[in-house]
Amino acid sequence: MMMPPMMMTIMIALFGLVIGSFLNVVIHRLPLEQSIVRPGSHCPSCGNAVRWQHNVPLLSYLFLRGKCADCGAKIHWRYPMVEFITAVLFLIAFRGSIDIAQFRIWFFIAIGVAITFIDLDHRIIPDELSLGGWAVGLLTAYWDFRNGFGHLALASFVGFGVFFLFATAYEKMTGRVGLGGGDIKFMGTIGVFTGFGGIWSSLMISSLLGVLVGVIVGRLQKNSELLKTSIPYGPFLVVGALIEMLYEVSKWMNV
Repeated sequence: MMMPPMMMTIMIALFGLVIGSFLNVVIHRLPLEQSIVRPGSHCPSCGNAVRWQHNVPLLSYLFLRGKCADCGAKIHWRYPMVEFITAVLFLIAFRGSIDIAQFRIWFFIAIGVAITFIDLDHRIIPDELSLGGWAVGLLTAYWDFRNGFGHLALASFVGFGVFFLFATAYEKMTGRVGLGGGDIKFMGTIGVFTGFGGIWSSLMISSLLGVLVGVIVGRLQKNSELLKTSIPYGPFLVVGALIEMLYEVSKWMNV
Protein backbone atom coordinates (compact mmCIF):
# COMPACT_ATOMS: atom_id res chain seq x y z
CA MET A 1 0.00 0.00 0.00
CA MET A 2 1.44 3.33 -1.10
CA MET A 3 1.76 6.05 1.50
CA PRO A 4 -0.07 9.32 0.61
CA PRO A 5 2.38 11.94 -0.76
CA MET A 6 1.75 14.37 2.09
CA MET A 7 2.36 11.68 4.70
CA MET A 8 5.54 10.61 2.89
CA THR A 9 6.75 14.21 2.85
CA ILE A 10 6.13 14.56 6.58
CA MET A 11 7.90 11.27 7.35
CA ILE A 12 10.96 12.21 5.28
CA ALA A 13 11.10 15.66 6.89
CA LEU A 14 10.95 14.10 10.37
CA PHE A 15 13.61 11.57 9.40
CA GLY A 16 15.83 14.38 8.15
CA LEU A 17 15.35 16.34 11.37
CA VAL A 18 16.31 13.31 13.47
CA ILE A 19 19.41 12.66 11.34
CA GLY A 20 20.27 16.36 11.59
CA SER A 21 20.03 16.16 15.37
CA PHE A 22 22.45 13.22 15.35
CA LEU A 23 24.78 15.12 13.01
CA ASN A 24 25.00 17.89 15.61
CA VAL A 25 26.48 15.31 17.99
CA VAL A 26 28.91 14.14 15.31
CA ILE A 27 29.95 17.70 14.45
CA HIS A 28 30.62 18.56 18.10
CA ARG A 29 32.24 15.36 19.33
CA LEU A 30 34.09 13.75 16.42
CA PRO A 31 36.83 16.42 16.12
CA LEU A 32 37.33 16.17 19.90
CA GLU A 33 37.73 12.37 19.60
CA GLN A 34 34.76 11.80 21.88
CA SER A 35 32.22 9.00 21.60
CA ILE A 36 29.18 9.93 19.54
CA VAL A 37 27.11 7.40 21.49
CA ARG A 38 27.90 8.01 25.16
CA PRO A 39 27.14 10.01 27.17
CA GLY A 40 23.75 11.10 25.88
CA SER A 41 22.89 14.64 24.83
CA HIS A 42 23.83 17.17 27.50
CA CYS A 43 24.31 20.90 27.86
CA PRO A 44 27.96 21.84 27.19
CA SER A 45 27.69 24.66 29.74
CA CYS A 46 26.20 22.98 32.83
CA GLY A 47 26.69 19.33 31.84
CA ASN A 48 23.11 18.35 32.69
CA ALA A 49 21.49 15.70 30.50
CA VAL A 50 18.95 17.01 28.02
CA ARG A 51 15.52 15.62 28.92
CA TRP A 52 13.62 13.87 26.17
CA GLN A 53 10.96 16.57 25.93
CA HIS A 54 13.72 19.13 25.38
CA ASN A 55 15.43 17.03 22.70
CA VAL A 56 12.85 17.25 19.93
CA PRO A 57 14.63 18.44 16.76
CA LEU A 58 13.96 22.07 15.84
CA LEU A 59 10.83 22.39 18.00
CA SER A 60 12.68 22.21 21.33
CA TYR A 61 14.96 25.06 20.27
CA LEU A 62 11.94 27.21 19.47
CA PHE A 63 10.08 26.20 22.63
CA LEU A 64 13.09 26.90 24.87
CA ARG A 65 13.83 30.12 22.96
CA GLY A 66 17.35 28.97 22.26
CA LYS A 67 18.35 28.47 25.89
CA CYS A 68 19.22 25.52 28.14
CA ALA A 69 16.25 24.53 30.31
CA ASP A 70 18.52 24.13 33.37
CA CYS A 71 21.16 26.86 33.32
CA GLY A 72 19.74 29.26 30.74
CA ALA A 73 22.90 29.20 28.61
CA LYS A 74 22.34 30.07 24.97
CA ILE A 75 22.07 27.19 22.54
CA HIS A 76 24.02 27.92 19.37
CA TRP A 77 21.81 28.72 16.38
CA ARG A 78 23.78 26.20 14.36
CA TYR A 79 21.99 23.29 16.04
CA PRO A 80 18.53 23.99 14.58
CA MET A 81 20.11 25.13 11.32
CA VAL A 82 21.86 21.77 10.82
CA GLU A 83 18.58 19.97 11.53
CA PHE A 84 16.65 22.19 9.14
CA ILE A 85 19.21 21.98 6.32
CA THR A 86 19.39 18.20 6.58
CA ALA A 87 15.60 17.84 6.47
CA VAL A 88 15.31 20.15 3.45
CA LEU A 89 18.07 18.36 1.53
CA PHE A 90 16.51 14.97 2.31
CA LEU A 91 13.22 16.20 0.86
CA ILE A 92 14.82 17.69 -2.25
CA ALA A 93 16.81 14.49 -2.87
CA PHE A 94 13.86 12.11 -2.54
CA ARG A 95 13.52 10.03 -5.73
CA GLY A 96 10.02 8.73 -5.05
CA SER A 97 10.85 5.34 -3.55
CA ILE A 98 12.63 4.12 -0.43
CA ASP A 99 15.44 1.75 -1.38
CA ILE A 100 19.19 1.32 -1.01
CA ALA A 101 19.86 3.83 -3.78
CA GLN A 102 17.84 6.43 -1.87
CA PHE A 103 19.66 5.73 1.37
CA ARG A 104 22.97 6.13 -0.49
CA ILE A 105 21.90 9.64 -1.45
CA TRP A 106 20.77 10.50 2.06
CA PHE A 107 23.95 9.04 3.56
CA PHE A 108 26.13 11.23 1.35
CA ILE A 109 24.07 14.29 2.24
CA ALA A 110 24.51 13.49 5.94
CA ILE A 111 28.30 13.17 5.78
CA GLY A 112 28.44 16.25 3.56
CA VAL A 113 26.62 18.34 6.17
CA ALA A 114 28.87 17.00 8.94
CA ILE A 115 32.05 17.63 6.94
CA THR A 116 30.97 21.18 6.10
CA PHE A 117 30.55 22.30 9.69
CA ILE A 118 33.51 20.36 11.08
CA ASP A 119 35.81 21.83 8.44
CA LEU A 120 34.49 25.33 9.12
CA ASP A 121 35.18 24.93 12.84
CA HIS A 122 38.39 22.88 12.91
CA ARG A 123 39.88 22.96 9.39
CA ILE A 124 39.85 19.14 9.26
CA ILE A 125 37.87 16.38 7.58
CA PRO A 126 37.93 13.34 9.90
CA ASP A 127 38.87 9.98 8.38
CA GLU A 128 35.74 8.51 9.94
CA LEU A 129 33.72 10.57 7.47
CA SER A 130 35.96 10.60 4.39
CA LEU A 131 37.35 7.05 4.45
CA GLY A 132 34.30 5.66 6.24
CA GLY A 133 32.04 7.25 3.65
CA TRP A 134 34.26 5.95 0.85
CA ALA A 135 33.95 2.40 2.22
CA VAL A 136 30.16 2.63 2.53
CA GLY A 137 29.99 4.03 -0.99
CA LEU A 138 31.96 1.10 -2.43
CA LEU A 139 29.88 -1.46 -0.54
CA THR A 140 26.62 0.01 -1.83
CA ALA A 141 27.73 1.15 -5.31
CA TYR A 142 26.00 -1.81 -6.95
CA TRP A 143 22.63 -0.26 -6.08
CA ASP A 144 23.38 3.20 -7.46
CA PHE A 145 20.41 4.36 -9.52
CA ARG A 146 22.36 5.77 -12.49
CA ASN A 147 25.97 4.53 -12.52
CA GLY A 148 27.48 1.07 -12.41
CA PHE A 149 29.90 -0.22 -9.78
CA GLY A 150 32.87 -0.09 -12.17
CA HIS A 151 32.21 3.55 -13.08
CA LEU A 152 31.90 4.64 -9.46
CA ALA A 153 34.92 2.66 -8.25
CA LEU A 154 37.09 4.07 -11.03
CA ALA A 155 35.78 7.59 -10.43
CA SER A 156 36.61 7.37 -6.74
CA PHE A 157 40.24 6.41 -7.32
CA VAL A 158 40.66 8.91 -10.15
CA GLY A 159 39.23 11.68 -7.97
CA PHE A 160 41.59 10.76 -5.14
CA GLY A 161 44.57 10.43 -7.50
CA VAL A 162 44.02 13.73 -9.30
CA PHE A 163 43.74 15.67 -6.07
CA PHE A 164 46.76 13.88 -4.59
CA LEU A 165 48.92 14.76 -7.59
CA PHE A 166 47.66 18.35 -7.63
CA ALA A 167 48.34 18.78 -3.90
CA THR A 168 51.81 17.28 -4.22
CA ALA A 169 52.71 19.50 -7.19
CA TYR A 170 51.39 22.63 -5.45
CA GLU A 171 53.39 21.91 -2.29
CA LYS A 172 56.60 21.34 -4.26
CA MET A 173 56.18 24.54 -6.28
CA THR A 174 55.15 26.85 -3.43
CA GLY A 175 56.53 25.18 -0.32
CA ARG A 176 53.06 25.43 1.25
CA VAL A 177 50.32 22.89 1.78
CA GLY A 178 47.42 23.86 -0.47
CA LEU A 179 45.11 20.90 0.10
CA GLY A 180 44.82 18.88 3.28
CA GLY A 181 44.78 15.09 3.38
CA GLY A 182 41.12 15.19 4.33
CA ASP A 183 40.20 17.04 1.13
CA ILE A 184 42.11 14.50 -0.96
CA LYS A 185 40.43 11.51 0.69
CA PHE A 186 37.02 13.15 0.45
CA MET A 187 37.41 13.38 -3.32
CA GLY A 188 37.46 9.59 -3.35
CA THR A 189 34.19 9.62 -1.41
CA ILE A 190 32.66 12.11 -3.84
CA GLY A 191 33.67 9.93 -6.78
CA VAL A 192 32.13 6.75 -5.38
CA PHE A 193 28.80 8.48 -4.73
CA THR A 194 28.50 10.80 -7.74
CA GLY A 195 30.81 9.41 -10.42
CA PHE A 196 32.95 11.45 -12.80
CA GLY A 197 30.21 14.06 -13.10
CA GLY A 198 30.46 14.76 -9.39
CA ILE A 199 34.24 15.03 -9.51
CA TRP A 200 34.08 17.54 -12.37
CA SER A 201 31.31 19.52 -10.67
CA SER A 202 33.17 19.56 -7.36
CA LEU A 203 36.41 20.72 -8.96
CA MET A 204 34.79 23.50 -11.00
CA ILE A 205 32.31 24.82 -8.44
CA SER A 206 34.67 24.53 -5.48
CA SER A 207 37.40 26.36 -7.41
CA LEU A 208 35.06 29.21 -8.33
CA LEU A 209 33.65 29.48 -4.81
CA GLY A 210 37.11 29.20 -3.30
CA VAL A 211 38.46 32.07 -5.40
CA LEU A 212 35.39 34.22 -4.69
CA VAL A 213 35.47 33.66 -0.94
CA GLY A 214 39.26 34.00 -0.89
CA VAL A 215 39.07 37.42 -2.56
CA ILE A 216 36.39 38.57 -0.13
CA VAL A 217 38.31 37.33 2.91
CA GLY A 218 41.53 38.85 1.59
CA ARG A 219 39.83 42.21 1.08
CA LEU A 220 38.26 42.15 4.55
CA GLN A 221 41.58 41.26 6.14
CA LYS A 222 43.40 43.78 3.90
CA ASN A 223 45.78 40.98 3.10
CA SER A 224 47.46 41.21 -0.30
CA GLU A 225 48.87 37.69 0.01
CA LEU A 226 45.66 35.94 -0.89
CA LEU A 227 47.17 32.49 -1.24
CA LYS A 228 48.17 32.52 2.42
CA THR A 229 44.61 33.10 3.57
CA SER A 230 43.38 30.01 5.42
CA ILE A 231 40.04 28.91 3.98
CA PRO A 232 38.41 25.52 4.56
CA TYR A 233 37.97 23.81 1.20
CA GLY A 234 35.72 20.93 2.29
CA PRO A 235 32.46 22.94 2.25
CA PHE A 236 33.09 24.00 -1.36
CA LEU A 237 33.64 20.37 -2.38
CA VAL A 238 30.40 19.41 -0.64
CA VAL A 239 28.43 22.12 -2.46
CA GLY A 240 29.78 21.03 -5.84
CA ALA A 241 29.07 17.35 -5.20
CA LEU A 242 25.55 17.99 -3.90
CA ILE A 243 24.69 20.16 -6.91
CA GLU A 244 25.68 17.28 -9.20
CA MET A 245 23.82 14.70 -7.09
CA LEU A 246 20.61 16.74 -6.89
CA TYR A 247 20.83 17.45 -10.63
CA GLU A 248 21.04 13.71 -11.31
CA VAL A 249 18.05 13.11 -9.04
CA SER A 250 16.03 15.75 -10.90
CA LYS A 251 16.90 14.15 -14.26
CA TRP A 252 15.81 10.74 -12.98
CA MET A 253 12.51 12.17 -11.77
CA ASN A 254 11.82 13.66 -15.21
CA VAL A 255 12.53 10.43 -17.12
